[in-house]
Amino acid sequence: MATLRNLSRGKKILWATVGIASGATGGLLFALNESVKADLELHPPSYPWNHNGILQSFDHASIRRGYQVYKQVCAACHSMKYIAYRHLVGVSHTEAEAKAEAEDQLITDGPDDLGNMFQRPGKLSDYFPSPYPNDNAARAANNGALPPDLTTIALGRHGGIDYIFSLLTGYCDAPEGVKMADGQYYNPYFPGGAISMAQALYNEILEYDDGTPATSSQLAKDVCTFLKWAAEPEHDTRKRMLLKVLFISSFLLSITYWWKRHKFTVVKNRKLAFKPVHFPKTKK
Repeated sequence: MATLRNLSRGKKILWATVGIASGATGGLLFALNESVKADLELHPPSYPWNHNGILQSFDHASIRRGYQVYKQVCAACHSMKYIAYRHLVGVSHTEAEAKAEAEDQLITDGPDDLGNMFQRPGKLSDYFPSPYPNDNAARAANNGALPPDLTTIALGRHGGIDYIFSLLTGYCDAPEGVKMADGQYYNPYFPGGAISMAQALYNEILEYDDGTPATSSQLAKDVCTFLKWAAEPEHDTRKRMLLKVLFISSFLLSITYWWKRHKFTVVKNRKLAFKPVHFPKTKK
């Protein structure tokens, strides 16, 4: 078989033309194939959250309501094993309220002097209890699907809380031609559309302690704010630090300008002249 170097100029041009035509045909077929595919996954819109501004903080009343939604609805399936009750102090609850929330839970502790595990009321230092003893038990209770831990889910999903809010409020009937397996529900915001989690939030599914109307969108908004705080508990501290940095920087900038204008410019414009030194002649 003749190598490319031994081919004539006409054959080289012919093979190059065939290669370019084949590549262009393949690209065209791929583009046509992608253009006729139906994208059944919706992308979440961007919502105007209260904390999205550069110096805006969390709505702490919403965090408190979101904790109530998690406690009464989400905690039945999802854990938050990296959040302790002490983290609620000064954010959504007072110390006494957080202690009362912890004492409502029975925490497995031990072993005792006899080597046995025992149940005790929770303390501020305890973390939120998991609804299942292990992952296998969680899968067995949810048709093989493992409910994810919600501590950092606001940062672990593309779209953040915009995606979570859209997912919680986006359940609907499957379109024509899409069949759901047993134990699956249709949600256009979930990749693939088939999700194992049933719709959890409905209007008036609970009553807020502060009297806020518990619509499904309000429930979703509050629990999303709570999950965002859980993923970034330093959010408000970071923005307060930014405000302090801006204040101190502006003060230092004014001092720097004054120093340059009234002190350094004098030194910078000073003319240095070197005069020759004449030594007296010595007699030989």
